[in-house]
Amino acid sequence: MTRYLVTRANLLVFGVLVVILALVGAVTWERLNASRAAREWSQHSYRVLGTTKDLAIALRDAERGQRGYLLTGRDEYLGPYNAARDRIGLLQGELQKLTADNGAQQERLRALAPLLQHKLEELAQTVQARRDSGLETALRIVNTDTGRNDMREAENVLAAMLADEQRLLDARLAQNDARARWVHWLVIGGSALAVLTLLWAARLLNQAWSRSYRTEAEQRALALRLRTTLDSLSQGVAVFGPDRKLASWNECFQVLLDLPKAMLRPSTTYAAFVEHTGEPGRPALETENQIRHGSRNPREAVTYERERADGHHLEIRRTPMPDGGFVLTISDMTKRAQAEGVLREAQKMQAIGQLTGGIAHDFNNLLQVILGNLEFVRAKLDGDAKLQQRIERAAWAAQRGATLTGQLLAFARKQPLAPAAIDLAAAMPDLIPLLRRTLGEHIEVRYVETAGLWPAMADPAQLESAVLNLALNARDAMPGGGRLTIELGNKVLDEEYARHHAEVAPGDYAMVAVSDTGHGMTPEVVARVFEPFFTTKPDGKGTGLGLAMVFGFVKQSGGHVKIYSEPGEGTTVKLYLPRAVRAATAHQRTGSPVELPRGSGTVLVVEDEAAVREIACATLSDLGYRVLEAADGEEALRVFGQNTSAIDLLLTDVVLPGRVRGRELSERVRAVRPEVRVLFMSGYTENSIVHHGRLDDGVQLIGKPFKREQLARKVAEVLGVSASEPREPGKVVELRPRRDA
Repeated sequence: MTRYLVTRANLLVFGVLVVILALVGAVTWERLNASRAAREWSQHSYRVLGTTKDLAIALRDAERGQRGYLLTGRDEYLGPYNAARDRIGLLQGELQKLTADNGAQQERLRALAPLLQHKLEELAQTVQARRDSGLETALRIVNTDTGRNDMREAENVLAAMLADEQRLLDARLAQNDARARWVHWLVIGGSALAVLTLLWAARLLNQAWSRSYRTEAEQRALALRLRTTLDSLSQGVAVFGPDRKLASWNECFQVLLDLPKAMLRPSTTYAAFVEHTGEPGRPALETENQIRHGSRNPREAVTYERERADGHHLEIRRTPMPDGGFVLTISDMTKRAQAEGVLREAQKMQAIGQLTGGIAHDFNNLLQVILGNLEFVRAKLDGDAKLQQRIERAAWAAQRGATLTGQLLAFARKQPLAPAAIDLAAAMPDLIPLLRRTLGEHIEVRYVETAGLWPAMADPAQLESAVLNLALNARDAMPGGGRLTIELGNKVLDEEYARHHAEVAPGDYAMVAVSDTGHGMTPEVVARVFEPFFTTKPDGKGTGLGLAMVFGFVKQSGGHVKIYSEPGEGTTVKLYLPRAVRAATAHQRTGSPVELPRGSGTVLVVEDEAAVREIACATLSDLGYRVLEAADGEEALRVFGQNTSAIDLLLTDVVLPGRVRGRELSERVRAVRPEVRVLFMSGYTENSIVHHGRLDDGVQLIGKPFKREQLARKVAEVLGVSASEPREPGKVVELRPRRDA
C-alpha cells in the first residue's frame, strides 16, 4: 500500500468520523438543553413544595407555642411562637414569588392570606389576654372555635397547593425521564458508531504501517521515552554499562555533582567521575574497589549520603543491572533535611507545650493564692514597715514565679495573644525613653526608622516585652558600655529566602531590628540561643527564658526571627512581623491609677480551687461588689438561676471540672441574659477561648496569677465602670492619672 493511498484513506476516515460526531453532538446538545430546562422546572416544583410545607409547619409551630404559653404562662414558650410568626410572612412572600407563573396557585394564595391573618390575630389576642387577664379570658377566646376553623381552612388550602404542585412535579419528572432516556440511547448509539469507525480506521492504519516501519518506530519511541523520562526527573540519573563506562545521563546528574560538561559524554569511565568528585568540597562517590567488594549481595542496591560544600544534602543510590552495569541515582535531600529539622522543632515545642500546660494551671493557681493573700494582707496593714517589707519580698517572689511560667508559655506558643495592627513609627519612639532609663547612661540608644513603614500585625504588649528583653540582653553583652540601635523597616521575604528557611512563608513583613556593639557570640552559641533555659550568663544572673520568649512570641504571631552575631563584633536580632492588612492604631501605655476603681454590681465567681475562689471573692467584696460564688459549672448554673436578674458579671475559670466548662457556662448564661458581662480567668488557656494562639473576638481574659489592682481595673473595664463617673456616690473615688516612670 502506497503512502498516497494511506493518506487518502486517513482523510476519508477522518472526514466520516467528524461528520458522525458533529451530528451526534448537535442532537445530543439539543436534548441536553431540553433536559436541563425540565430539571430546572422540577427543582422549582421542589422549592414550591418545600416552602409550602414550611409554611404549614410554621403555622403549627405558632399555634403550639401559643398553647404552651396559655397553659404555663412562661415566656420561654413564646420563643417558637414569635419565630414561627415572623417566618409566616417571609414564607408567604416566597410562595408569592415562586408561583408567579401559576394562576391557580396565586388564587389559592390570595384565599390563604386572610385566613393566616385571622389565625395570627386570634393567636395574638389569646397571648395578650393570657398575659393581661389570665388563662380563663384566653380560653374564652379559644373556645369560640374561630381560630380552629381558620386553621382548618388554611390547612385545606395548603393541602390543595401541595397536591397541585405534586401533580406538576410528577409530570415534569416523567418528561425529564423520557428526555434522559432519549439522550441515553442517542449517546450509546453515537458512541458505538464512533467506536466502530475508529476500529475500522485503526485496522487500516495498522495494516498500512506496521509491516514496514514497526521496528524503526519502536526503537525511536523507546529512545525518546528514555530520554524524556531521564530529563523530567528531579533526580540525577546516570547509567553505566558492564565496562563501567557512561551510557546515559540527565541534566540533574551534572548539576547535583557539579560536573563539567566536557566529562558528560558516552564512554567516560566511572573512575573519572570518582577522581573528580574526590576533590575537597565535593560529594565523593564510591570507589571501584568499594563497588567490587563493599556489598555481600552484588544484586542489592547501595545507598549512602554525602554533603556538598554549599550545605546541600545528597542521597546517592547505586542499583545493579542484570547485564553487570549499574544505575547511579543522585537525590537532593536538602528540603527533607530542613523539613526534618522543622519537625524536630515542632516535636520539641509540643513536648514543652504539654509539660508547660500541665504545670501552668495548677502552679498559677498556687501563685494566685499566695499573691492574692499577700496583697489582701498588705492592704490591711498600716504602720509596720518591716512587715510591709517582708510582704513586698514575698509578693515579688510570687510575681517572679508567674513571670517564669509566662515565659515558658510564650516559648511553647501557648500564651493567648490579642494581635492588632500596630503603627511601629508611633509605638517605638515612646519606648526609647524607657529603654534609656532602664539600660543606664553607659549605653547609647539610637533609633532609626524608614519612611512609609508598613503596619505590623502582633500583640502590642508582647512586642514591647520582646524589644525590652532584647535590649536587656544587649545591655548584659556590653558591661563596659556601648551602643544599642533599634531599626524599623519594610522587608519582603521572597520565595528564594523561604526555600532556605523552611518555616518561613514568603510575603511582606515589618522588621524590628535590635543591634548592639557587645562581645557577640560564636556560631555554636547562636545555634542554641533560643533554647529555653540556655544562657551564657553566670549562675543566678539569668533564667535563659528571655530570648526563648521572644522566639515563641514571634513564631506564634506568624513571623520570623533571624540572629546575626560574630565574636567581638556585636549582635543583631531581626524580628519579622507579618504586615497588617488593615490600618494601624497607635498603642499607648497607660499609667496606673492612684486609687483602685470600685463598684457596686453583683459578680458571680466560678473557680474550682477553693483558695483561689476565696481570695478573688474577698478582693471583689473589699472593692464594693456583691459577690456570689460557685465551685463548678453545674453549681454556677444553679446560683445563676436563683439570682438571674441580679448578676452583672460572670468571672469564671476557663478550666472547670465536670461537664460544664467555662466557655459553655458563659454561653448558657448569656443565652438567658445577653447583657451579662463575662470575664475569663486562667493560668493556662484551652482551645475553648483561644484558637491558633489568639483570643476569640470579644473574649475578655485575665491571666493568673493577677494582682489586686489588675483584677479591680479589669472588672471595672468589663463592666464599663468609669472612675470619673461613679455608679453610686461614696463608693468610687476619683482616679488621678500617673505617667509611667
